Amino acid sequence: MDYLLWLEDTPFSIWIRESGPAFFGSLILHSVAMGFVVGVHVAMNLRILGMAPGIPLSLMRRFFPVFWVGLVFVSLSGVLLLIAYPAKALTNPVFYLKLSAIVIALFITRSLAKGVLQDPSYDAEPVPRKARMLAALSLFLWAGAVTSGRFLAYTYKILMASHGF
Repeated sequence: MDYLLWLEDTPFSIWIRESGPAFFGSLILHSVAMGFVVGVHVAMNLRILGMAPGIPLSLMRRFFPVFWVGLVFVSLSGVLLLIAYPAKALTNPVFYLKLSAIVIALFITRSLAKGVLQDPSYDAEPVPRKARMLAALSLFLWAGAVTSGRFLAYTYKILMASHGF
């Protein structure tokens, strides 16, 4: 736990934690970017599940640049929030649940992008059952990631490593 003590005592961590604009700016950026990342996935997964059948499924790939930019910003802002309160996140199992849900959901996205989103034949016909199951699982995982992210504000046992374990 010495690493957590060291990290929270760095000038950068102190600045993020104690500067209203830095901390709340990171929090706002994280929330907005997360909205874009999750929003792209919700739209794509709902389309795979059969919603809005008039929209060609292959067109969903056009939203991927929004997803990638959002992912960069949500990752950077997430790292800033982690640096502000490292013990709060890194000692909380809910944080690892959130990260696990995101990683699994991103692997599902990769699978769907290489499969049904690249095949224009699925623009007009139903997608395979496996793809629909993956889309439903992805929706569940993104909802879990967002929910567990919110729970991080309430489920920590240690806010600061310097305040003791």
